Amino acid sequence: MPWRSTVSLSVYIRTGSLHESQRLAGISHVVEHMAFKGTATRDCQRINLDAERLGAEVNAHTDKDHTAFHIEGLAEDLLSFVPLLADIVLNPSFPADELERERQVILHELAEVEEDPAAVAFQAFDRACYGRRHAAGRPVIGLRANIERFSREDLLGYVQAQYGACNVVVAAAGPVEPDAFLRAVEAAFGGMPRGEPNLATAPDWVGGIQQCRLAGSSQCQVVLGFETPKLTDKRHVAHVLAAALLGEGMSSPLLDEIRERRGLAYYAACTADVLPMTGQFVIEAATASRQAAELFTEVARLLRRQADEGPNKVGLARARRQMQVRFLRGLEQPSRRLEAAAQELFTFGELRDANEGLERLLAVRPKQVQEVFEKMLARPAAVGLGGSVPTRLADQARELWTFA
Repeated sequence: MPWRSTVSLSVYIRTGSLHESQRLAGISHVVEHMAFKGTATRDCQRINLDAERLGAEVNAHTDKDHTAFHIEGLAEDLLSFVPLLADIVLNPSFPADELERERQVILHELAEVEEDPAAVAFQAFDRACYGRRHAAGRPVIGLRANIERFSREDLLGYVQAQYGACNVVVAAAGPVEPDAFLRAVEAAFGGMPRGEPNLATAPDWVGGIQQCRLAGSSQCQVVLGFETPKLTDKRHVAHVLAAALLGEGMSSPLLDEIRERRGLAYYAACTADVLPMTGQFVIEAATASRQAAELFTEVARLLRRQADEGPNKVGLARARRQMQVRFLRGLEQPSRRLEAAAQELFTFGELRDANEGLERLLAVRPKQVQEVFEKMLARPAAVGLGGSVPTRLADQARELWTFA
């Protein structure tokens, strides 16, 4: 991206909540927090100052299938950013006193999640999709008891086991001089033990209904979904287009009917969340408790209409163009490009031609989209409910959709 004045550098590690046992659930997220609290040569304050004196922003995130560390600043400082991030990733010291302080910070973050109807509904949805035993059914942030228990030795052991070179991608986007960047990465990361690939067991789709009522909440958060093919299965592109057809934009059937015509929700959306080992076709909305039953009825009607009648020409053309614009915008966003590249390397071992994926998406036929809805409605659904959940809403869901 030579036209940029700034550069984005990220280090992706193929380890996340999917790679955790129940005893270690949440440790990837704790490690991500604690990596900034000190290394063998720098304390927390020095880490922050070394980045900010260059005007750079440093951040990190943990997801189901990876952990990532990021820095963004002036392009001229890229070769300084590489050893800075390498020190954080490769040499965390996990000071015991810092762990006790950061433990409280993470518990505050967990409390915010536990009080958020949308967050608890999505956690309930994941449990409904994959059950409680598989890591895919557990929240990325982890379990309270684990967060309260993790020791410095737990963190050091996890990093030693998971942070091997074969599980790491270092990527930069911007006006990068490739040879100089490669030399800097080799100098900073070249001594990393190779390790073994971090593998996780693909979850089985369970389906069902999970709910979490929150006192004081005035809205019912609804998350409804179905299984989609995983990233390595080319059939997933039809599900991506089907999701855009149903709920991308204000003129989509979902937004037009649920919000514009019936006033059942301020926000509603439909997406296909496709991962290397699994995928979810997700419909979400927040509505008043007294309107939740009507919302369910209308969503079921919209799904059935797509399965029975198939997409209309105008709607499908809209969805295709929206996906094309989303794809091109993603190419203009450094963070999107870096994460997509890392996922390609972790999943396929190479960077494929991105345009081929867009071409497959635009080539999906109307009948393929109709079959997506037909097959979804014939298989077990998953429903997550949070906030002010009406007593009979789960029973209504069982009447509307198929469950295992």
